[in-house]
Amino acid sequence: MLKNKKTKIITIVIIAITIICILVIPKTFAMQHYQIVDTPTGIVTASTLNVRSGPSTNYKIITQVYKNEYIRIFAKVGTWYVVQTDKDYIGAVSSQYVRLVYPQSNSNNNSNTTSKNNLTADEQEVFNLINQKRISAGLPALSINQELQNVARIKAQDMVNNGYFSHTSPTYGSPFEMIKNFGITYKAAGENIAGNSSNSGAVEAWMNSEGHRANILSNSFNYTGVAVVSSPTYGKVYVQMFIGK
Repeated sequence: MLKNKKTKIITIVIIAITIICILVIPKTFAMQHYQIVDTPTGIVTASTLNVRSGPSTNYKIITQVYKNEYIRIFAKVGTWYVVQTDKDYIGAVSSQYVRLVYPQSNSNNNSNTTSKNNLTADEQEVFNLINQKRISAGLPALSINQELQNVARIKAQDMVNNGYFSHTSPTYGSPFEMIKNFGITYKAAGENIAGNSSNSGAVEAWMNSEGHRANILSNSFNYTGVAVVSSPTYGKVYVQMFIGK
């Protein structure tokens, strides 16, 4: 009788230990596949976005990012982006609240190197900076119109070749006449020009000018052409043409 009791006690203990082990041993999950993202930059669209230690709300919050803040994106895991914040936190955010921006240029700081938009490195940088300003203001990004891109380059080179700085070309007339004469139709059009030694300097000069800033932040425009040409006078001459269709 005593032996049977001991046997039952041992059996109960073994069952209890087994249950404890099941509860203590953590669950394991198959490693999720990641996807390469074709742009390294995103902008936060939510007022406040949690950055978590893994790609799920089950992971703890390590920091937060805020609306219109830029984040570096490494990959996508399910519906989450693996990101780096401007304070160097690495974590995951829901892709639902991030807008991808700025196609990654294949430039190497050589202004003769072209990107997949057929832009030089300088042109790509100006294009990206302009779209940063628009997105920060809650506006949609502009797209490159290749025909307008060609016209902007011709205008910029004409300014350098003929030594003038004006919206009106002695060769092609006003920007509106020039765009029409090259067979481009539009509902609205505009032009920004600048002489500057740096791409960021040219864009900031435009943003500090009421008329130029109005073109950059106009809802009437959805296409652009951006030209950057070396100039002995300014370092570089910039022409950005805008159209709305």
